Amino acid sequence: MNQRSIQKASVVMTERLKASPMIIAIAVSLAAFMEVLDTTIANVALSSIAGSLGATADESTWVLTSYLVSNGIVLPLSGWLSGLWGRKNFFLLCIFGFSLTSFLCGISTSLAMLIVCRLLQGLAGGGLQPSQQAIIKDAFPKEKLGMAFAVTGITMVVAPIVGPVLGGYITDNFNWRWIFL
Repeated sequence: MNQRSIQKASVVMTERLKASPMIIAIAVSLAAFMEVLDTTIANVALSSIAGSLGATADESTWVLTSYLVSNGIVLPLSGWLSGLWGRKNFFLLCIFGFSLTSFLCGISTSLAMLIVCRLLQGLAGGGLQPSQQAIIKDAFPKEKLGMAFAVTGITMVVAPIVGPVLGGYITDNFNWRWIFL
């Protein structure tokens, strides 16, 4: 094999290893979809959560408030954290943290534990949406960004609609814990 054949084979292998921008968009959008879904899915389960954990209706609203407040704190810091740790590393850390804290929410044995886990879940999930958009912007050429952000838009519109319906179905037919698991 001559040098030119080796270089050509190397370019072909490199191209095969690169992920399709649409696969990247779908993968990062699914993670952001789960985060947006989680902001609304717990709303309909509050009375079940309160009854199960021996709390009042007012106390159980902290399950929502803690998530939203911590999520709101991380959103503006996401760009800085992505720059500090790298966009991909930050996004993967957010996915891991969100998944772990979601599991911890599902196995919570007290309202205080659930509130702390939701607070941590909001911190972990807060970086998913901004990172998703930045990753999509990096993955697509400028002329295809409109189509790429359409995928993002669909997930951000559908998740809040599906959340309460899915949360009600899971809570009625299974247990509130399954909305987190």
